[in-house]
Amino acid sequence: TTALCSGALLLAACLPAAAQQTAPGRRTAERAVDAGWIVSKLARPAPMRTSFVEVRSSRMLKAPLRLSGEYLRPDARTLVRQVRTPYVETTTIVSSGSGPGQATIERGGKRRTYSLARVPELASLQSSFGALLGGDRATLERDFRLVPEGTRADWRMALVPRSAGVAARLKQITLHGRGAELRCIETRTVREGDVQRTLLASAARAAHGVDSPKRLAALCQQSAAR
Repeated sequence: TTALCSGALLLAACLPAAAQQTAPGRRTAERAVDAGWIVSKLARPAPMRTSFVEVRSSRMLKAPLRLSGEYLRPDARTLVRQVRTPYVETTTIVSSGSGPGQATIERGGKRRTYSLARVPELASLQSSFGALLGGDRATLERDFRLVPEGTRADWRMALVPRSAGVAARLKQITLHGRGAELRCIETRTVREGDVQRTLLASAARAAHGVDSPKRLAALCQQSAAR
């Protein structure tokens, strides 16, 4: 259940990444960013898809694990995370209008399906990121405290869980972006040293051929001014 929750947290978080990059004018670039502006820019209707490069660091791993693949949102109810290297795995979360929905993991010819009722904090996160995809700031702020900083040209926004159940596993999710482009997502659990960085859009392209975890972390957090 813990592994399912950890993977699905990032799955939900990464799907807005297909946002198109804009070239803000000087006046727009210098304006301080706010949560409402970021949420409005990341809202994207289905269908959508985007490639990703992910690096996981943990005390439980001998070395950081690098993954690559694609995120898809074929319809408003379905979120899909496809890992292509170094192994093949597909995680699919399907929401239900009348119930908690379910998550399915397929790997090595085996298929496992879980009801989100078993992980209520994950169901809450799914609802929250559905709000992010829909540009619903009010619903998002019901479940997370939003902490934006930077300018519209170069911004970050931390999502800090309000629910004790979610906070028991997840410390925070930090979105890094430039203009309307979401470049990277950092997911930090409550375990010291556990962090997942998922590079998207131009950051994922820049990560091609880069293996150093430090360089990948720098790409994730890189300022537009550098």
